[in-house]
Amino acid sequence: MKKILVTCPPMLGMIEEFVPVAAERGYELVPAKVTQVMTEEELMAQLPGYEGWIIGDDPATRRVFEAGRAGELKAAVKWGIGVDNVDFAACKDLGIPIINTPNMFGGEVADVALGYVIGLARDLFLIDRGIRLDHGWPKPPGMSLAGKRVALVGFGDIGRSTAKRLAAFDMPIVAYDPGNDDDGGIGGVERATWPQRIEEADFIVFTCSLNPRNRHMLNAEVLASAKPGVQVVNVARGPLIDEQALIDALQSGHVAAAALDVFEVEPLPADSPLRAMPRCIFGSHNGSNTKDAVRRASQEAMDKLFGFLDS
Repeated sequence: MKKILVTCPPMLGMIEEFVPVAAERGYELVPAKVTQVMTEEELMAQLPGYEGWIIGDDPATRRVFEAGRAGELKAAVKWGIGVDNVDFAACKDLGIPIINTPNMFGGEVADVALGYVIGLARDLFLIDRGIRLDHGWPKPPGMSLAGKRVALVGFGDIGRSTAKRLAAFDMPIVAYDPGNDDDGGIGGVERATWPQRIEEADFIVFTCSLNPRNRHMLNAEVLASAKPGVQVVNVARGPLIDEQALIDALQSGHVAAAALDVFEVEPLPADSPLRAMPRCIFGSHNGSNTKDAVRRASQEAMDKLFGFLDS
């Protein structure tokens, strides 16, 4: 039976469901022992023993693919839409067919983005901690969402799904995405070029992919131009934000709070200053992780990988 290495945490969380599906096609899914990502060295040591690889957010670098190609590796699939961690050029040079699985969970990630916006606006998580941990009964005044402007960075599948949800709350949206320039048929959406009009935003919400051009697009200069008290939500990729600049802005109070499902270093280091900021909300890079979405994306990943390996 041909062996496939699986390093994607959401798929690993439901791996028992997918093992028999793969076995029927003549493939053995082998779950990696990983919390978030494997290291280059770990992958270089293990990957040569597998014909296929379902990739999570691991460093899928040229070195890794070269090591795999020197062994049994014949094809790979990146689980999900984000491909900033994958060297596609190396795969082309090495003759390794590879693809991702886009448009699988725009709604699921958008749900989390909206949840974060509501949680920040109404201090829901702060209230929960005050009751649960401090045995108090806090009643902080919240923020009404209607009329509050959102700077929405990214207007693809996730971005448009997020815009639909925000628009339902009567929140005007300025969307930034050089890849498309329409409003998606969603009322209340205007377009701008980053970081134009950032000073109008009550919330800055990131839903875009990461590439070399937009790394640290939210930096100290942009944050200084933002409205005092702005709140930041990131359900995309950690390095879109200069984390130290965000920390400085949070400590000064210029940024009121942030909800981050992703970070520059994952898992979030134990000594990160972000941990000391009570009004912030943190996730574990888990925005797409529902059983329905994982089932969809994992089946798509397997179908595409099996197609490569069967050809």
